[in-house]
Amino acid sequence: MSTRLPAAPQPITDMQLDIFEHSRDLMLRNDALQALQQRDGVAARAAWRVLAAEYPQDPNLAPLAVLVAALEHAHSVAFESHGAARVEFEHLHDEVEPAARLQFGHADAAAWMAPLWRGAAQRAVRLEFKPDGCDTHAAPLYLRAGDFAQAADAAASIPSWRRIPAPLAWMAEARFRLDGLDTSWGLLAQLAWVSPGRFSDLTKRLADPLLQRLQRQFDAEFEGDGSPNDLAWFPAWVLTERPALAGLLGQAEPGLHTPPERAMRLLLDLLHLERQGRHRDLIEQRKCLRDLQPAIYAAYMRSR
Repeated sequence: MSTRLPAAPQPITDMQLDIFEHSRDLMLRNDALQALQQRDGVAARAAWRVLAAEYPQDPNLAPLAVLVAALEHAHSVAFESHGAARVEFEHLHDEVEPAARLQFGHADAAAWMAPLWRGAAQRAVRLEFKPDGCDTHAAPLYLRAGDFAQAADAAASIPSWRRIPAPLAWMAEARFRLDGLDTSWGLLAQLAWVSPGRFSDLTKRLADPLLQRLQRQFDAEFEGDGSPNDLAWFPAWVLTERPALAGLLGQAEPGLHTPPERAMRLLLDLLHLERQGRHRDLIEQRKCLRDLQPAIYAAYMRSR
């Protein structure tokens, strides 16, 4: 009976060594990421040091270092000035957030950043609103953290917030995030009148399907002067397309009585007069709308 000798061990190939090396650096990066996700600054720093010692050229070292430092240097002391808040905002916005997106992806990065933005908001609560320091107010910082009720409260604490573009936009976004579009139409109308530019920026960020569809139609059909300020007429134009929204748009509080606001108020009156069958009054109000804004009047009359 013959006895077979055991097979000689196969030499480790260069390819196997490459796989091992790749697996090793991936494992070390994952150790650091896991500690970061658990918000364990001590463990994250330890994992980062091992990765840096073994793979000093790893391109992930720099962004990981930014994230580790963000955990290590988190503070809770109130900001003493808008300048101090500005430094923190720029650090989070320009350095920490891009590093988080690079390491976690957009969705997970937003969740990871939320406690940092919340901390910044809490530190900024005592700072008064300043038009030239909008980003350092607590309201937009709470919005970034996803704390929409706190953002609404912070915006509401600003005197005359309905007449100031920035806090009005913050409140409109907070109410939309909390309760949806139906409860936000009045605030959005006010924002369009006060600041068409901020209105445009906000609607892009909200990405509501109905709002986007109506805005695209408005852009294609409204015969304005072609400037960004045309959007101030959007609330009035919406009533020519969606008269059922009259009750929601009618919740907009009186503002500065600009022509775009007056146009929407006239359309609300016209819709009311139509329901009552008051034809003589209708003729007079239609003439007022035609004289105020012919393009809105033409849109209104197309469905009559």
